[in-house]
Amino acid sequence: MRIRTAVPLALAATTALTGSLLLATPASAAKHQGGVHLGLIQYDSPGKDTRSTASLRAEWVEIHNNTKAKVQLKGYKLKDNTGYTYTFPAYSVGAGRTVKVHTGKARNSSGHLYWNRGSYVWNNTGDKARLIKPNGKLLDSCSWTKSSKGTKNCH
Repeated sequence: MRIRTAVPLALAATTALTGSLLLATPASAAKHQGGVHLGLIQYDSPGKDTRSTASLRAEWVEIHNNTKAKVQLKGYKLKDNTGYTYTFPAYSVGAGRTVKVHTGKARNSSGHLYWNRGSYVWNNTGDKARLIKPNGKLLDSCSWTKSSKGTKNCH
């Protein structure tokens, strides 16, 4: 009888301890504690999807540098579920700064990079953006469904 009582008590204590440890460090909070990460994503450009230059430029992903130093993004990759891949050119994002990667065509400028595509990348009904380091390690990811209403905050 003692064994039966001790096992449930030990199990309950272990479960309580494990549960409190999980609550103390939620995965979503740890994900963006520092470093470079995905920010806001405009996966459904406003208005009709006409494939116009303006519409394609209005589809974008923010990359945020949450460190205290600038970060060189050369060789980083941005990918979707289909496998469309944007490889960052030599571009430094300042400490605490954000750069938008637009799907459409234009000249790169401070705070804005362009994929220069003639078609959309991010699926309106659901997709997943992945930010990958030059060594192939997944740095961050963010997914959405149709219910996100065109914009996803990945923080």
